[in-house]
Amino acid sequence: MAQSGGDLLITAAQVLLPDGRCLPRAVEVRRGVIAAVHEQAPPWQGPVLEGRGLTLLPGVIDPQVHFRDPGLTHKEDLVTASRACLRGGVTGFLEMPNTDPQTVDAGSLAAKLARAAAVSRVHHGFFLGACGDGSNLDQLRDPGPACGIKMFMGTGKGPLDCGDPAIQEQIFATGDRLIAVHAEDQQRLQQRRQELLSRWPDDQGRPADLHSDIHDVEAALAATQRAVDLSNRYGRRLHILHLTTGAEADWLRRHRSDRISIEVCPQHLFLDRSAYSHRGNLAQMNPPLRTGHDRQVLWQALLDGVIDCIATDHAPHTLAEKGRPYPHSPSGMPGVETSLPLMLTQVALGRCRLDQVARWMSERPAQLYGIPGKGRIAPGYDADLVLVDLQRSRPVLRQEVVSRCGWSPFEDWELVGWPEATVVAGVVGYERGVFNEACRGRALTFDPAAMVVSPE
Repeated sequence: MAQSGGDLLITAAQVLLPDGRCLPRAVEVRRGVIAAVHEQAPPWQGPVLEGRGLTLLPGVIDPQVHFRDPGLTHKEDLVTASRACLRGGVTGFLEMPNTDPQTVDAGSLAAKLARAAAVSRVHHGFFLGACGDGSNLDQLRDPGPACGIKMFMGTGKGPLDCGDPAIQEQIFATGDRLIAVHAEDQQRLQQRRQELLSRWPDDQGRPADLHSDIHDVEAALAATQRAVDLSNRYGRRLHILHLTTGAEADWLRRHRSDRISIEVCPQHLFLDRSAYSHRGNLAQMNPPLRTGHDRQVLWQALLDGVIDCIATDHAPHTLAEKGRPYPHSPSGMPGVETSLPLMLTQVALGRCRLDQVARWMSERPAQLYGIPGKGRIAPGYDADLVLVDLQRSRPVLRQEVVSRCGWSPFEDWELVGWPEATVVAGVVGYERGVFNEACRGRALTFDPAAMVVSPE
């Protein structure tokens, strides 16, 4: 049955401390909370996790995932997804509302929370989706235990299509909770889709990278600018999901306010349109891959603090679904297993520092969503932790993917920093390829008053 609030001693690891130093320490955990960080291991009678030769980091909080449960569980479910989280060092996630049924009211949100409480191996939170016809505005006024409201300004399906500017304004005018936006202009997308797809009378010969032409920079920039305008007019907390273009990053550098936060995904930092040539539709996602120049600008914006945090937008589909000819292939790719090793590989290459990665992937998501007790290794913080090997390189292998979809866009990439053990509230949920199937996470809590948006 569920385990939570474990006692544990982690010994001999290089521990990333809140001041950015990484020093040999022993971490004592009592009832799922860090009780002390010792220079020498204290006398101990309980479970011990040996950290010699490894580095201890705060567990990753992934603030944007699509785990497909309920209704689309042939792609993924909360069991397979949370196991994939453990393998990737992700100890908490925030999940999107585009399941079946969509999470658009208190009942569907409660059902997800109950399902996660029963089976999720890691901590969990869920967004409430805004309906494009305005039919659930009363639910958005007080979304209860949701982490925030998700609005699809473009590419939303069915009830979640919020492409109408008048409805967008009503949503921003209703309530006071965080709104996270998928910022693409729906009218622009429809126009581009009709114009470009008409050049191919049938499904044969359409190039996969046509997707990046349909979902162009103008569609992204126009929606981002509108979302910022609405945030400013209504004084609304805004989170811009998965930023993809240099144009948006440059504009936001000049125009973001203290109520606006921004995230980027690893695929937009490490992949560009050239990936279509060897990955085909596996490289298709929304918003799409851009150019090498866009990647460079996004990287600099991340380093400069214009971009606050990293998310994966983990959105798996089966290989059979991805094998359909464009545009019948769905958009999305898995990511929770590789996001931390991808970023730690950049530390090994000298592109960023270890403390920056922990800030982008652990501390800042907790601050931005007002999640207490997360994101640092210090007394009083929750013992959500990951031991990684920064000395050993291993490839991304399809046969090792835990996600139900069974593939990765980063297949065959050599990465450093793979998790050797992942700890959830003091319970070792994963260690060297072995899962503790009794490990369970808890529902995350969100305090709007505790949100830290402005960079320090």
